[in-house]
Amino acid sequence: MTEIVTIRDEGLGNASYLVDLGDGRGLALDPSRDPGPYLAAAAHRGLRLTFAAETHLHADFVSGSRELATMGATVLAPAAAGLQFPHRGLGDGDEVDLGGLGLRALATPGHTPEHLAWLLADGARPLALFSGGSLLVGAVARTDLISPDRTQELARALWRSLHERILTLPDDLGVYPTHGAGSFCSAPTDAEPTTTIGHQKQANPLLAAPDEDGFVKLLLGGLGSYPRYFLRLRETNRRGPRLYGDSAPPLAPLPPEQVRRLVTEGAELVDARPIGAFAAGHVPGALSVPLRPSFATWLGWLVADDRPLVVVIDPGQDRGELVRQALKVGYERLAGELAGGMAAWRSAGLPVASIPLVGLDGVEGRRVLDVRQDAEFTAGHVPGAVHVELGTLTDQPGLPAGPVAVICGHGERAMTAASLLARRGRHDISVVDGGTSAWAAAGRRLEQR
Repeated sequence: MTEIVTIRDEGLGNASYLVDLGDGRGLALDPSRDPGPYLAAAAHRGLRLTFAAETHLHADFVSGSRELATMGATVLAPAAAGLQFPHRGLGDGDEVDLGGLGLRALATPGHTPEHLAWLLADGARPLALFSGGSLLVGAVARTDLISPDRTQELARALWRSLHERILTLPDDLGVYPTHGAGSFCSAPTDAEPTTTIGHQKQANPLLAAPDEDGFVKLLLGGLGSYPRYFLRLRETNRRGPRLYGDSAPPLAPLPPEQVRRLVTEGAELVDARPIGAFAAGHVPGALSVPLRPSFATWLGWLVADDRPLVVVIDPGQDRGELVRQALKVGYERLAGELAGGMAAWRSAGLPVASIPLVGLDGVEGRRVLDVRQDAEFTAGHVPGAVHVELGTLTDQPGLPAGPVAVICGHGERAMTAASLLARRGRHDISVVDGGTSAWAAAGRRLEQR
């Protein structure tokens, strides 16, 4: 049996894979920027990483293939992607001899124009399909990331890729997609990580569409919003990202006055502490983005990548993890962290702001602003709540007047929203601790739309 190791990125909802080729060598599929997990998984199995394969130009993370290439891996990628660093470009039907096993490129345009799925085989026997974004578990990946005027064209191309290429493969063939549960590339939030061709024929609602027109209507009707950084990372991956090696660069310690000067000069100040700490006291104008698996998503959605980034972080938090998350969505200008944290800021006599964190009864007398995604709001929300997705909050010209209680699923996104509103001069805002999860757990009614 060929061992296939799944390496999950819970924050982005993605998966990449390490394949044991059976001769002491390993193949990485769609690796993310940090090479550490792939090197560790390979070392644990006594493997050398000799190949790194890309299914497409990724929009949601910076690829790690170029980094692995500096460590001896040959990069396999769609020729149509036009990578600007050393690689082996392949097209439909091209095969790579992996030393006993073979890897065949299947042109599967749709999610992106250059998309390839990779069929791993032992001679004539298919072993696994690495489907990238062409076939997901219970879904397919979105086709609207190139440009609005190509969305329908690519959806139709994806229909043909599925029915002419992928669904003709054996029903018992394992399918290993890149985009998984929680990905903004359209995977259902409760999806299993892998599947089979046969199971998707039976269970994938998009494959039940009666014809191409029905498929396109169903696919495009279900597309939600996506982070703004998706619009720039394809080109980052085409050019080839900056190389860092197998360890993230450290955050430079910055004294309070230097932080203040940098922010005055245009740096972005992101406070990565838990929401309770931010509520109790933070640098005025700081953006609250708590360090958690989805840190990279919200950083990429809300912060311009061309500004220096200064962070506030508690002593016990993982600075290396923060840097890795910033780098995987293309944030290179990491100026440093506030040395000594908020204690140092206070000791320097600098101003401190706060935002109330309230319990469920704290919504009384206030308008409730729900900043979750559309699908979450539709599934259940506090009665009478106003809905604006967090990712579009800065684009909204008018919001409820008077005192506002901001709510999300647990509290983190609500605090991010509250910090954005505070920047706009709103001082009548609070955040509901525990969010709609606490509301439901307390037996309070949620409306559906």
